[in-house]
Amino acid sequence: MQMASSEKGILRIGLAFLCLILVKHVCHGFYLPGTYMHTYSTGEPIYAKVNSLTSIETELPFNYYSLPYCKPVQEIRRSAENLGELLMGDQIDNSPYRFRMNINESIFLCISSSLSEHEVKLLKQRTHDLYQVNMMLDNLPAMRYAKQNGVSIQWTGFPVGFTPLNSNEDYIINHLKFRVLIHEYEGSGVEIIGTGEEGMGVIPEADKKKASGYEIVGFEVIPCSIKHDLEVMSKLNMYDSISSIICPVEIEKFQIIKERERVAFTYEVEFVKSNIRWPSRWDAYLKMEGARVHWFSILNSLMVIVFLAGIVFVIFLRTVRRDLTRYEELDKEAQAQMNEELSGWKLVVGDVFREPDCSKLLCVMVGDGVQITGMAVVTIVFAALGFMSPASRGMLLTGMIMLYLVLGTAAGYAGVRLWKTIRGISEGWKSVAWSVACFFPGIIFIILTFLNFILWGSKSTGAIPISLYFVLLSLWFCISVPLTLFGGFLGTKAEPIQFPVRTNQIPREIPARKYPSWLLILGAGTLPFGTLFIELFFILSSIWLGRFYYVFGFLLIVLLLLVIVCAEVSVVLTYMHLCAEDWRWWWKAFFASGSVALYVFLYSINYLVFDLQSLSGPVSATLYMGYSLIIAIAIMLSTGTIGFLVSFYFVHYLFSSVKID
Repeated sequence: MQMASSEKGILRIGLAFLCLILVKHVCHGFYLPGTYMHTYSTGEPIYAKVNSLTSIETELPFNYYSLPYCKPVQEIRRSAENLGELLMGDQIDNSPYRFRMNINESIFLCISSSLSEHEVKLLKQRTHDLYQVNMMLDNLPAMRYAKQNGVSIQWTGFPVGFTPLNSNEDYIINHLKFRVLIHEYEGSGVEIIGTGEEGMGVIPEADKKKASGYEIVGFEVIPCSIKHDLEVMSKLNMYDSISSIICPVEIEKFQIIKERERVAFTYEVEFVKSNIRWPSRWDAYLKMEGARVHWFSILNSLMVIVFLAGIVFVIFLRTVRRDLTRYEELDKEAQAQMNEELSGWKLVVGDVFREPDCSKLLCVMVGDGVQITGMAVVTIVFAALGFMSPASRGMLLTGMIMLYLVLGTAAGYAGVRLWKTIRGISEGWKSVAWSVACFFPGIIFIILTFLNFILWGSKSTGAIPISLYFVLLSLWFCISVPLTLFGGFLGTKAEPIQFPVRTNQIPREIPARKYPSWLLILGAGTLPFGTLFIELFFILSSIWLGRFYYVFGFLLIVLLLLVIVCAEVSVVLTYMHLCAEDWRWWWKAFFASGSVALYVFLYSINYLVFDLQSLSGPVSATLYMGYSLIIAIAIMLSTGTIGFLVSFYFVHYLFSSVKID
């Protein structure tokens, strides 16, 4: 026994010592994959990558190699893509554009074969639709600066071609002047901590010596069209050096797009040392003008909140508490007399918790609303804290999908518990849980399938491949549905919320109103919309105009203000209906705040007509309206759920203080 115990003691000491070594190693060498810079030595080859061709005119992405561009020496290889990238239509491939670190050079790439009628038609169409070539180096998108009305504007990517003023001919971009900003890193001194491709990281001590070299901190491009001397170019091989080229300004020297024309592609690269540090290299892309506008939006929302808070304060302190206090001070005889003279919300005490129409649908929508709200809040909080790096393309969308799947448990629990509270029994909970799991995802699936047929017909890379459809269906039915059913099971085990008053057998007649209640509900949606419409403009611009959106701090504040406004609006409207002796408050509380989705959808149409005037064709407009409809439905479920839950607890608190038999 002593031998065994001593052996166990030695084993424990050994394990403790091993853990100590591992902890020490981790403390001195903490980093996440891809989180610290890639340093390059002088002359080291770096290959640029190309993403899908995109346009703000059509919103239909296409494969880069669908046009007659030079192909890499080896086969075209697609980079590994996450779920978000695939859904956004990104298709990142390798390219023949080769750079050698800190070596300035002018390079010949290739000469295309004679352009066919189909290729000419395609090039002209892509040129007229303002398609951009999206190129990346060390995960940084190529940035182009242009002058417009005397103002310098930055764009990511460069055009396929252009049509000069007073000309009917189209010209192709076939020469690129790259300017690569590099920062020399010595690999000594203070440890570097910075936001990288996938988050934060620290360069370990052991890697510091290896990391010495140059880091890429900027990638700029100037596109040109040049009619090369094909006799001279045909004698060259890929990556042969050529003399430096000055971009021409005369139309006669541009490379025209026409049949049987052969196009020579060239490029030159200049490396420029910069003081920009690697953690700050995305700053140039993430600059968003209009900080004052964001603050104005927040100030505007705060004014709305203060106004509504004043109304709620008056309701609680001057009306509700006064009535309840006066009522509680009366003796039983006076209470009985007062019961006969009751008016307003106290008259509906026997009907206020009567089961609403379509109660199952209400439970389903509330369950989905809890799931969407939880997903939005967690995603925006993580993004505001800097966990969603812009270099990790598609990670925001991937994270949202994963969160939505995991939060199926909360959705099932909320929907089934509300069902059990309304009905008093848990019978039929499986049907409710299944409906929660399939209602919102089913709507998205139907809309996306319809839009996908349109994208397939256009041969766009934005179309979801069949294999990805099976992946999404697997995630839905293998993760989301079981988790939702599990949440529903937990909801059956939870105690239902007990109503403070009994419900009469015969429903009370509702007095006629001077104006329809739906008019009040529609009007209530304007207040939450006033909270978010300015931020909505920036979000729509980032989605449809290809701009970066990275002011998640502002978005988090706006989200919190929106939640408060939705809660206040719904409470005020519910109280108004109860005072009018209308006990059917359930759906009205939901749509009082949920009606903001209608204004969001109408604003999306307004944005399409007045701000997206370049968007052309019925296909692009259909895609825009389809995606806008999905966003509007998600907002309706989320805001409606917030308003309903707050109103439910308000009504419960209100009538729990009443002592009427």
